[in-house]
Amino acid sequence: MTTAAGVQWATAQGTEAAQTVRSTPTTDDPDAWRFQSALYGWAIGVSGNLTARGQTVDVNANFLQVVDKSDSIAAFMGYFEADKGKVGFYTDIVWTKLGFDKSLVSYRNPVPGVQVSATTNTALTTTMTIIEAGGLYEVARWQNAPGSFTAIDAVLGFRYWNNTADLNLNVVGAVDVASLGIDRGRAFSIARNGGLDWVDPVLGLRLRHQFTPSQHLMIRGDVGGFGLASQFAWQAVAVYNYSWQFSGYGLGGLIGYRALGVSYVSGTGINTNGVDLVLHGPLIGFSIKF
Repeated sequence: MTTAAGVQWATAQGTEAAQTVRSTPTTDDPDAWRFQSALYGWAIGVSGNLTARGQTVDVNANFLQVVDKSDSIAAFMGYFEADKGKVGFYTDIVWTKLGFDKSLVSYRNPVPGVQVSATTNTALTTTMTIIEAGGLYEVARWQNAPGSFTAIDAVLGFRYWNNTADLNLNVVGAVDVASLGIDRGRAFSIARNGGLDWVDPVLGLRLRHQFTPSQHLMIRGDVGGFGLASQFAWQAVAVYNYSWQFSGYGLGGLIGYRALGVSYVSGTGINTNGVDLVLHGPLIGFSIKF
């Protein structure tokens, strides 16, 4: 037999259950916007050559050599990505200023009476701005254990380059530096490329693997240029990220390795300026996801 007290207890329990259901968070929307950004350092080593006013020097130095031999080094790097469902957008910014002393560069085709300066701390200074932006589309996904998956994204975008190079030269004897397009100074002369700007199309693939919600691995490769701006450009990068999860966001650290190559030339004769370099080295930084 049901008593009044029993009815009141059941009613109270039902009310409490209803309130519990209403207060339970709903399942995360798989199509909600997801954002991630990172600030990172790229310990850039350089191999290849630079041409300024027809004067070409070969460069081959790892990051430690650049740091040890240069009094001119600075950099800024940052990444941002926004995703919704299978579609995403990203941008990556690299700005760096590197200096190389005479021991790190060699004059490819020296002009009689002209040599790479040994009287300055920096024989070659180059500044590079690299801005990349584009779209992402997830073309395949494999669900592994709970909280783990593997996905492949197609990448389509563009990469903007700005490069300036100043080559410090010593001039010996009566050399007509004006005919070579070289600016003559008191202590040394300078061959400047005047600043090069170009935009390359970029096409690539990205592999993402989530070991756990806190551990991620990303491997990406792309090619670009195709003779439309640079003759050819390519990139390979691998990054491991570990993040600590908080309510609504995650903070993490990242390590990896990046290699970026480009071959670009403009002008002819003494007006030839160009970049044929591979930039490579480890990455380290921190990220936030929300």
